[in-house]
Amino acid sequence: MRAFPQKPLFAAAAVAAIVAGALLVSSFLVGADRGLFCSISPVFSRISFGGGGGTDTTEQLAEALLYYATTSAVPQQSRAEIRLTLDVLRRRGPCNFLVFGLGRDSRMWAAMNAGGTTLFLEEDSEWYELVLKTSPMLRAHHVKYRTRLDEADKLLRGYRKEAECRPGAADGISGLQRNGGCPLALVGLPREVYEREWDVVMIDAPKGYFPSAPGRMAAIYSATVMARGRRGEGDTDVFLHDVDRKVEKAYGLEFLCKKHRVGATGRLWHFRIPPVKANETTTAETFC
Repeated sequence: MRAFPQKPLFAAAAVAAIVAGALLVSSFLVGADRGLFCSISPVFSRISFGGGGGTDTTEQLAEALLYYATTSAVPQQSRAEIRLTLDVLRRRGPCNFLVFGLGRDSRMWAAMNAGGTTLFLEEDSEWYELVLKTSPMLRAHHVKYRTRLDEADKLLRGYRKEAECRPGAADGISGLQRNGGCPLALVGLPREVYEREWDVVMIDAPKGYFPSAPGRMAAIYSATVMARGRRGEGDTDVFLHDVDRKVEKAYGLEFLCKKHRVGATGRLWHFRIPPVKANETTTAETFC
């Protein structure tokens, strides 16, 4: 039987692996310039030494570095797209970060919000099991959608006729949790999705590239409703990926609103959605 390496050698190897991971991730993040690496460094420093997270958050960051150093997995967004979200997480973190979809970048998102709460919602049960098998530390739920991509046009035209879907009636948690009358409302989600106030939302799922796929219509609508119903201070930062596709673009403009778009790069749009004031009433049929 092969002998285990001596403890000093094993420790040195572990340190070397983490350093290698840092170099690999920084090479991906930095590319031709050092801008993103300089952006992310204060996040690591604040969380590790000043953010109150202590050993747990430092370990989370080290695990993410080691993971990307030893796998062929590559984040699904470009460096510029990742940086757009990172800048917000850096400003708001540690925060409550809701991500629609599990993927090759999930560990990265969780690490960038180390010390905060990052929750993933995934509709594909097989993919959900596969990702959590290799990344069991991720906080995630398997969820179901009531929509189909081939119904997107009909749903967009018809929601204005549905009283349960209109702004005002459909603001906040009550506009989602028990709003089965609105086909775009995400009902039946785990309680923590409704009970927690989300500071940042990333919409990069569910699938939206074949007719029977759920599409992202309900995710976009529901993120808007949650943001408008925010009870705490501040706005909600919402990121929408794959805006080069018809449905994502149309629903993003219809619900998240062009006037709330504050940034864009590649296939990613960034919206900052203000909450509806407590004494505000509306009879509008649209959200914009």
